[in-house]
Amino acid sequence: MAEDGKLEKLEKDFAPVVDATIPEAEGLAKAGKLTEALDLLLGLEKQTRVGADLASNSRVLIAIVNLSYESGDWKLLNENVVLLSKKHGLLKAAITKMVQRTMEFIEKTPDQKTKLELIETLRAVTEGKIFVEVERARVTRILSKIREEEGKLPEAADILQELAVETFGSMDKREKTDFILEQMRLLLAKNDYIRAQIISRKISTKFFSDEANHDLKLRYYNLMVQYAKHEGQYLNVCKYYREIYNTPSVLKDDAKWTEVLKNIVYFIVLSPYDNEQSDLIHRIDEEPNLAKAPILKEFTKNFITNELMRWPKIEEIFGPILRDNDVFAKSEDGEKRWKDLHKRVIEHNIRVLAKYYDRISVKRLEQLLDLSGAEAESFLSNLVVNKTVWAKIDRPAGIISFVPRKDPNSTLNEWSTSINSLLELIVKTTHLITKEEMVHSITKTVI
Repeated sequence: MAEDGKLEKLEKDFAPVVDATIPEAEGLAKAGKLTEALDLLLGLEKQTRVGADLASNSRVLIAIVNLSYESGDWKLLNENVVLLSKKHGLLKAAITKMVQRTMEFIEKTPDQKTKLELIETLRAVTEGKIFVEVERARVTRILSKIREEEGKLPEAADILQELAVETFGSMDKREKTDFILEQMRLLLAKNDYIRAQIISRKISTKFFSDEANHDLKLRYYNLMVQYAKHEGQYLNVCKYYREIYNTPSVLKDDAKWTEVLKNIVYFIVLSPYDNEQSDLIHRIDEEPNLAKAPILKEFTKNFITNELMRWPKIEEIFGPILRDNDVFAKSEDGEKRWKDLHKRVIEHNIRVLAKYYDRISVKRLEQLLDLSGAEAESFLSNLVVNKTVWAKIDRPAGIISFVPRKDPNSTLNEWSTSINSLLELIVKTTHLITKEEMVHSITKTVI
């Protein structure tokens, strides 16, 4: 294949020459005549390249890097790799094989400095070349890992971000996904949450439908949980944990699914109330495995039953169990979630009151919610703003009304409906009376 990517016809088969020359070069190298051996191979490399003999050219290139490696002269190896990658009319497939062979020497380097020099050489010769984009990506990942081990996390993340692997046509989808997940992990590790979220969109979740990719699925959703927790997106955290829960490998392990199910329950309860949250919590309540954890079942039931929950009782009954979990641990994030749980309990109680009361005094509301007047009014106002409930506060009278004022059109429609119903009843009654009179008249005539 020529430099412009077009296939070239094999002009001459150099296989016999290569078969004879490579052993000769290896003999010279063993005799201490490495320069002569390399010169011999470099001359043959040119002939095979000009003759477009891909197989022979590949063998010669690999032989050159092998002799350079066996000499123990790493500088010479780097020089030869650079030299061979700059030849005019190079055969791309042959260069790819040479780079792949050289990559095998990375883990055999005597020290870190030598390893980094070889990595930088490979990155330099593969830069901007589509035919070795996969090899460049793999070498770059090795460099990123080294920087991370050195404690240079931001640099490690930046190095890996250079790779737009989603555009690599020669890389299989599983490896692409693996690279993107590594990019996400490093970005989250250096607290770059915005870029991590952008990178996550490059992965199609349909790819995880194949059970062979479930290991990557678990990695992806665990990273997404980490992101959503930081952003305070409780409903998304619950959804991501449900994806983890519905993975066969997790369901087979009682310890794993139990822990994941706890997180599902805790985060759905922490999620602000709306139609989606309400639907999801009811579906979670119907999960068969939830019955195997009675305390979790009872905790979930409290939030879907139209009954008041007293916060002191919640703390007394569920507090020790909840506080023993990482979600509500006594840390900065745990304390924040504990306060959010208290808010959800109060909001649930207000929604229940709105269903059972048309009007209620502020004092009574304070008693039922275990809050001061200002706190109760604040929570109620937030729910009204979010259109979760309708309420109107009459401060002078100290009365809260949960019955929305009807607009004239609604009142007129209801009145019209009522009149229609009344007229239908009158017509039906008149018909029945007439029928009874006719029956009575016939009976009287017969007698």
